[in-house]
Amino acid sequence: MEVDRTNQFAKVWKKWQSMTITSDPMFGMVMENKEICLELINRALPKLKAQKIIHLVTQKDVNAVGAHRVRFDVYVRDEHNNIIVIEMQITDQQNLPSRLRYYQEQIDHGLLRPSDDYRVLAKYPTYVIMFCDFDYFGRGWARYEFELNCTRDHNLKFGDQRTIVVFNALAKEFIDDDKPIKNFLALMRNQGDNKDRFIEQIQAEIDKVKRDPERRQGFMKYEMLMMDAQRKAREKGREEGFKDGKNSGRLEERTKGIKHLISSLQKLNVDPTVIRQELKEQYNLTEQEITAYLN
Repeated sequence: MEVDRTNQFAKVWKKWQSMTITSDPMFGMVMENKEICLELINRALPKLKAQKIIHLVTQKDVNAVGAHRVRFDVYVRDEHNNIIVIEMQITDQQNLPSRLRYYQEQIDHGLLRPSDDYRVLAKYPTYVIMFCDFDYFGRGWARYEFELNCTRDHNLKFGDQRTIVVFNALAKEFIDDDKPIKNFLALMRNQGDNKDRFIEQIQAEIDKVKRDPERRQGFMKYEMLMMDAQRKAREKGREEGFKDGKNSGRLEERTKGIKHLISSLQKLNVDPTVIRQELKEQYNLTEQEITAYLN
C-alpha cells in the first residue's frame, strides 16, 4: 500500500508539473487572473469591447435538480451584464453542438428565477466560447461563430442575444478578425510566441501557479482523493459485474458492472475523457461500445 501511495504521489506530481494552458485545472487557475481573462475575452470577441469583469467564477457548477450536471471552466459577467462562458476542449467527443445547446439552457436556468418574466433574459446577452484542439466543423477556419437567423432571409435576426464561438487551434489561415487570438491558439499547441506580450503574461502566470504551494497541495490532494474514489468504483464494478459473470460470460452482470462504474465516476464529476479511458482499460470496450454506454 505504501509503495502504491508513493507511485500515486509521483503520478500526480508529474501531472501538476506537466500541465499546460489546455489542462482544465490550469486553464481555470490562470483565468482567475482578471486581467488575463479580460484580454482573452476581448481577443476572442473583439466587437464586445468589455472593460471590466464584475463577476468571475472558475469551475462553476450548475446543479439543476434532476438534470445532467454541468461545470463551466470559466463563467464571467462584464460591466454590461454580458454573460461569457469559456471552455477548453481538447478531445473531440463528437457531440459539440448538443453540448453547446445544453450549456445555453443551463446558463439561462441560472439567470431566470421562478417568478421572472422571460424578458429578464434580454438583459443578459450570452456568449459561449469553446477553445478546441481539433477542427470540429472541418472547414479549416480559426473561428466558427453562430447566431440564430431566419432560413429564408439571413438578414432577419432572431434576436435572442446568444452567440456561440468555436475556435480551432489547428487552423493555418487567419482572417483579420482572428489575428488577435492567433497566438493563443498556437499556445494551445505549445507553439506560442513568447515574444508576444499576452502569451508571455500567460506563461508567467502558469509558472506562478505551479510555484504556489497552496494551489499545488490543493490540486494534489484532490487528485489523490479522485484516484482513491476511482479505485473503489472500479473494485465495486468488478465485484458487481464480474462476481459471477466474468468467466461465465454473463452479459447482464457485465453490463451491470459497466453501468455502475459509469454512474460512480459521473457522480464524482470525473472528466468524460477519463471515464472513457477507464472503461477501455477495465472492460476492454471499443470506442463505439463506450459511446453507446455513455449515451
